Amino acid sequence: MIGKGHSILQAASTIAYGWNQEKNADVVFRQNLVGENPIEISREFRFIQNLNVNCHRKNLSFILSPTIEDGKKLSNEDLGKICRLFISQMKLGDRQGIGFVHRDKAHLHIHLYINRIDFKGNAYHVGFISNRSQLAAIEVAKQMNLKTIKEVVQEKLDKLALIRVEIKNKHDSIMKRFRPKTFDRYIKDMKTSGVKVIPSINKAGNLQGFRFAYKGYNLKGSSIHRTMEAGNLAKQLYGKSLSGSRNISAVKISQTIIPIAASLARSIAKQIATNTIKHTISTGIEI
Repeated sequence: MIGKGHSILQAASTIAYGWNQEKNADVVFRQNLVGENPIEISREFRFIQNLNVNCHRKNLSFILSPTIEDGKKLSNEDLGKICRLFISQMKLGDRQGIGFVHRDKAHLHIHLYINRIDFKGNAYHVGFISNRSQLAAIEVAKQMNLKTIKEVVQEKLDKLALIRVEIKNKHDSIMKRFRPKTFDRYIKDMKTSGVKVIPSINKAGNLQGFRFAYKGYNLKGSSIHRTMEAGNLAKQLYGKSLSGSRNISAVKISQTIIPIAASLARSIAKQIATNTIKHTISTGIEI
């Protein structure tokens, strides 16, 4: 679960947004309020806020977002409990507050609005409120047996690592089976394995690398494996055909001649030079 929070100036418009029926909104939490609509509730907020004339932003707005999977199993009662536990963790005390759940998207989330001013006229301290909101959400998630943001991030990283391995394996298989000799042929061969290779074109219209789209992910070649960085990839594909080239200026992809960016040209030249030196050393030929 993710928690976000900040102080805001107006309550009426934000409460009206929270109560928006077009978003399948339900009230899942209310505290120290009797109003039945956004206008009445915002008036109640202002009545207490008049006790403090020095505070400028007198309202607190929080968004609490369980994961999609967790959200599917949470009842309105559970969501109300999340609000109460969150308020307790944030040490908001006995203040006016109202919470709405929005179900208009797959990712269920709670909009929680709290009066920053308590019944004694004291303003809640909002220093580092964003960080504190996240920490409070983590604690609430633990108490409710929901996934924390750390667990969600780790799952994404684990999934990403598997995706990288899958793409690299497909790359190795294509290079071994079909032995493509050009970028154009490589792109077509990778497509047969379910990986879309997308040329990265800079603002000047020059090729500067490649991205790999697979199972909803879109990754730079260098982030998958160093051998899939454009310079290394060129060495694997073109091999000896580039060994005598001093000025590599363009390549042909899908019947289109695309200029090569200077940085990529230097990278390819470096790979060729490295390969030439290694070959020279291994054969004992003087440079």
